[in-house]
Amino acid sequence: MNVKAQIPNLLTLLNLLSGVIGIIWVLNGDILSGAFFVLIGAGFDFLDGFVARLLKVQSDMGKELDSLADVVSFGVLPGMILFMMTKNQSEPESYLPYFTLIVPMLSAYRLAKFNLDTRQSDRFIGLPTPANALFLSTLPYLIIRWTFVEQWLSSPIVLIILAWAFALLLIAEIPLIALKFKSLSFSKNIFRYILILISIGIFAWLQLAGIPLVILAYIGLSVVENAIGSE
Repeated sequence: MNVKAQIPNLLTLLNLLSGVIGIIWVLNGDILSGAFFVLIGAGFDFLDGFVARLLKVQSDMGKELDSLADVVSFGVLPGMILFMMTKNQSEPESYLPYFTLIVPMLSAYRLAKFNLDTRQSDRFIGLPTPANALFLSTLPYLIIRWTFVEQWLSSPIVLIILAWAFALLLIAEIPLIALKFKSLSFSKNIFRYILILISIGIFAWLQLAGIPLVILAYIGLSVVENAIGSE
């Protein structure tokens, strides 16, 4: 066995483990702690690809394993967070929370599509699953920071609408910014630089509660870039 080649796979499995632990926390009623494991999983998700490229050990095995881990950490876990948030605001026998499970369903579809789509080398087509997971899972932190948001996010219908809207963005044929720099040219990467600066500013201001705003800024900047590029 090539031990070096297994290092990225180990990091990928730690991503999956983070997702599983997060789900356990959510099922035990601790949504905030469960949501934090989405962030941990995202960290491992970044590291496994970075280390694979650094060690030059990219493989089809690693690609497939990465998608399987992402389904858990960025599909099932945020889906369970939304499910429990909706359940906590619904009648005990309500069926409404089950409508939020569109998130893990379309996350899995998105990941399978990504593996086959050769168009996504320098731009994403549709919202990446980690971005979707980070948006949905950090909504509880935003509620704590901005209490006026709670009156909206305490509605099961609003939560279901968010679940469906962002799940559909996963598979939408919309080009979105990818932070992949072919050069450091400001003119060619202006929207990437703007996104980075906005993200730093929002995160410094609101910490974890700012992540939903960063994702909204990401989507908005991508739409503006597409509109300018099509003129």
